[in-house]
Amino acid sequence: MFSIFGCAALLASSSAFAQGLTPVPGSITYNGQPHTKLTRAPIGSTFSHSLTDAVTGQQYVEIYRIAPDRSLEIVSRRLYGPVSN
Repeated sequence: MFSIFGCAALLASSSAFAQGLTPVPGSITYNGQPHTKLTRAPIGSTFSHSLTDAVTGQQYVEIYRIAPDRSLEIVSRRLYGPVSN
């Protein structure tokens, strides 16, 4: 019984976290959803995208999830490190 509530709480918190992430310059969804849809990828599948902040030179990795309507949701964004010259 505890594991059911634990899973529900985890899903609710990860969903709320994903909704709190707004696209930044370099994000796939920065200017809105892409015009093309990922039609072959299963709904709920995830993929990563790397981007570099043009101002600071820091690299980020974003994880996206394919929503039921085939739109993309940012699940997480983490700092990967500075660009090495």
